[in-house]
Order: sequence, then structure tokens, then C-alpha cells
Amino acid sequence: MRERAMTSETLPVAAGYAVPLPADHPPIRNGRIGVLMMNLGTPEGTSYWPMRAYLREFLSDRRVIETSRWLWWPLLNLVILTTRPGRKGKDYASIWNKERDEGPLKTITRSQTEQLAARLAPELGDRVVFDWAMRYGLPDVKSRLEALLAQGCDRILMVPLYPQYAAPTSATACDQAFRALMTMRWQPAVRVVPPYHDDPAYIKALAASMRASLAKLDFEPEVILCSFHGMPKEYLLKGDPYHCHCAKTWRLLREELGFSRERFRLTFQSRFGPDEWLQPYTDETVKALAASGTKSLAIVAPGFSADCLETLEELDVENREFFMHGGGEKFAYLPCLNDSVEGVDAIEAVVRRELMGWV
Repeated sequence: MRERAMTSETLPVAAGYAVPLPADHPPIRNGRIGVLMMNLGTPEGTSYWPMRAYLREFLSDRRVIETSRWLWWPLLNLVILTTRPGRKGKDYASIWNKERDEGPLKTITRSQTEQLAARLAPELGDRVVFDWAMRYGLPDVKSRLEALLAQGCDRILMVPLYPQYAAPTSATACDQAFRALMTMRWQPAVRVVPPYHDDPAYIKALAASMRASLAKLDFEPEVILCSFHGMPKEYLLKGDPYHCHCAKTWRLLREELGFSRERFRLTFQSRFGPDEWLQPYTDETVKALAASGTKSLAIVAPGFSADCLETLEELDVENREFFMHGGGEKFAYLPCLNDSVEGVDAIEAVVRRELMGWV
């Protein structure tokens, strides 16, 4: 495909050829394509105030907490934001990337983006620009969209890094991008990567990663839990497809690996508050397995594109303790795809498909 010019002297047209602009025309940069990788977010530090700011933004999102505001606001501001930042700050400190002074989610998302850009650069040149953002915290979605526009991107592919669609994850990331677009006089054309929970490239990447991780263990797990982030059951009943997407990923991955239902089990973690969440719960399953005599256990979290607090601390530390203190003898947490070759392979396959027609 012919490269389209991106100077103030010419303007691309539909056929792909450049036409001259009038001498007095203001400078224009366009004709490029942006790819914006979007993940959940991370606090800017582990002390009280950075943690409070992050939790306030996250827990104020109506997509995340759908409880009536007159019930939720007093609880959030008078109780949760007073006590929770200190506790969660200690958890974050245990997994913090001290070299870069940032959460691992930020480190990994940056690396995924840089690797993807390096892979596609020989083929696409500088016509496609890659960037990344966090829904909560920094770098924020609005500033990165503006940065892509400033580099001449008049088409932008948004990539929510959530294989399974959920309103509190995929939808809220897009909400934030659309809010930014609402302020722009000249909006770019946009596409959003759909959920890729059943994409063959994603399933094969997960299977390859799991096989490699299991091969490194000095034991063979009797049971492997396939743990996804939880969600209030009410959201499912309102029509959120998340549970179905998780179940399909679990089934396809189980079939790819050749595991039985008894050995490879679906669970949900990270519940919050008194309401019923998607079941079975990961922590209760871990405790029950230990109590029933299971001696070796592994957990994998395929719904997370990158390791974060919910995997490195909740699964690998908290649930490890539940199992070992309950009578278990061998425990392993199998890493997320992260910025591994397999992980970037899966993202590349999805991005390439969604760029079709633009490149």
C-alpha cells in the first residue's frame, strides 16, 4: 500500500494519493494510525495518599460499584478510604518494582507495547504509532490519545487488555476514551478490539505458557485452579457476558491441555463486600482442597494479561498460605502471559486482525 504523506504541504485523500494544500493552510499532521494499549491501572506509590487517590478513582467508577450513590458515598469516603489505603499499600509494597518505582502492571504493559511496536516496525514503518495507558492512574487515557493525535494519527485502534469482556473492565476503559473524544473538535476514527477470550492464538499462548511453567516444577499438581477475577452475581443477572467468557476460556484451555474437569477447575477470586459474587470462590476452594487431603496444587489466572496485585499477592501469597496452613505440601502459582513471547504473540494476532483494512 502506498504511504500517505503527512506534511503541511500535502493532504491524503481516499485513493491514497497526496494533493497539494494551499500555501496559507495551517500545518496538519495526519495519515497515521495509532494503537493504544489500555490496562486497569496502578497507584503512583505505596504510601497512604497515592493509594487513597488510586482507590478513590477506582471505587468511584459507577461501572465498578453499581450500588446507589447515597449508600456508597458515605461508606467509601468515611470508612474505606480511611482504612483501606494503608492495608493495600503494604500489599503493593510487597510486589512493587523498586528499580522503576512503579507497580508491575505498569512495567509489563509498557514492555508489551514496546515489544509489539518493535515486531511490527519492519513491516509497517512509522505509519503505525503504539502507545499505552491506564484506566486509573497514569499515564491516563486522555493524554495518550492526545499524544497520538499530535503525531498525526487520524485512526486509532483501542486495545483493552482484557480477554474476557466485562463492564467494570473493558467498558470502563472505553468509557474513559470516549469521554476524551467528546472534548475533541476533530475526532479520529476509532476501533475497539473485541474480547478475545476464545481466540485460538490466545488459547494456544496460554497452553504453551502453562506447559512451560508446569515443566519447571519439581512436582505434578493434583489439581490446577483456573482462577478469574470475580464479579457480583447481580452483574451477571443484568446481562454482563463475563461469566460466559471465563467459562469458555476455561473449557477451551482445558481441552487444549487435555485435562479433566476434576483436575482443572474454574474458580473466581477477589470478591469485595457482603454481596454474592460469581462462584465457586478461589479462596474457599483452596481451603476445601487442603482440608480434603489434596497435597499439591497450582493456580493459573488466564484472565489477567499481566501479573499484578491480584495474582502476585492474592494468589501467590495469600492463597498459598491458605493451602499450606490447611495441610497442603506443594503449591505453585503459574505466571500470566505478561510480556513473554507467547503473551506478545497473542496480542499481535489480535491487533493484526483488527488493523485489517487500515493497513
